Amino acid sequence: MKSIKFLTISTGLILLAFAIKAFANHKVTQAKNNSQIANGKGFALVELFTSEGCSSCPPADALLARIQKETKDKPVYILAYHVDYWNHQGWKDVFSSAEYTNRQRAYSHFLNASIYTPQVVVNGRSEYVGSDEPALRSAITGALVTAPVASVTLLAQQNGDKLTVNYEVSGTTNTGQLLIAIVQKNAVSKIQGGENEGRTLAHAQIVRGLQMLNITPEKKGAGIIKLPKGFDSESWEVVGFIQDKASGEILTATKAIFNKPPRA
Repeated sequence: MKSIKFLTISTGLILLAFAIKAFANHKVTQAKNNSQIANGKGFALVELFTSEGCSSCPPADALLARIQKETKDKPVYILAYHVDYWNHQGWKDVFSSAEYTNRQRAYSHFLNASIYTPQVVVNGRSEYVGSDEPALRSAITGALVTAPVASVTLLAQQNGDKLTVNYEVSGTTNTGQLLIAIVQKNAVSKIQGGENEGRTLAHAQIVRGLQMLNITPEKKGAGIIKLPKGFDSESWEVVGFIQDKASGEILTATKAIFNKPPRA
């Protein structure tokens, strides 16, 4: 009986040792995977809905500008859409568009949320008050450690007032559409009416154009986009992202790489 008990105890200790080793290996693998994700697998597309006619918007504009500078080496893409529903309050926002108001309305449907300014949507999944710094920074941090289900690369070339964008996508994109945002990095406006009358406002990452490109079955192709007046590849940028048409979720995002124009 003693020998049987000893064998039972020894077997139990061996199994316990294997279990401890397996758990340790799992933790090491998990930590390695988490490290890989934190080092660039995730991304954050931060979409701000703002207006020059809204007195609550300048703090949000300033916050997004700071985050843009702080995260310039990370996959954080900030887009500021100027909506048009403040234009009847005494000042017409020159950057505003009904198209951007409609985009905010779409998010209201996707997220079951109210429409207001300043409002921020992160990766099409969650929305926040645009000036709520702790909540926004937490959302960006969470997005950066969440591996995307797709990827996209963009190669752009300017020819006069036209931009040719070549794209290639991979991963889960069956229900996605590719959107190309033409972004002016900075601008300053002197406001002469409305809630911000008399103020000089600084803007960052202003969306000046948004166009959809159909993703081909081959998952690669090209599109031609008409550029706003004053566009150049130094003070402007092109951001592309794939959005799920059913849920509004952003599947992946990137900045376009510019080709040098051909010599005449």
